[in-house]
Amino acid sequence: MSDKLDIWAREMERKIMEEIEKIYSPIVIKEWRNPSNIGKIKANAFAVVTGKCGDTMEIYLSIEDEMIKDASFLTDGCGATIACGSMLTKLVKGLSIEEAKNLDGEWLLKKLGGLPEENTHCATLAILTLKKALDNFEKNER
Repeated sequence: MSDKLDIWAREMERKIMEEIEKIYSPIVIKEWRNPSNIGKIKANAFAVVTGKCGDTMEIYLSIEDEMIKDASFLTDGCGATIACGSMLTKLVKGLSIEEAKNLDGEWLLKKLGGLPEENTHCATLAILTLKKALDNFEKNER
């Protein structure tokens, strides 16, 4: 019985992944399945934002000399939200505060190879959380 269940489970997983691969870019799938920068770091900038879909994202930034030295995130969101947090925190490392403040959801969507229309708000959530963390840093540090 166990072997049949294992075979069935593997087949279901294969079918689910086939469907996911039709919907999401390889970049999104990679970032979702193997996310970078998950967890809390020693940070001097932080924000938490809940998006319109109910997903919550936390972003932690370590900023020195107006530059983002390190970044991480936590989320209770879907795979697209995880992918957005992972990609964003990788790409902001080494940016100045001003450069990071100029990023937008469209930029992040391009870096991810796009998202289905029903998931584009995930990129917006990640960017809004980043900008709120930067605003919080500027309020507290200046």
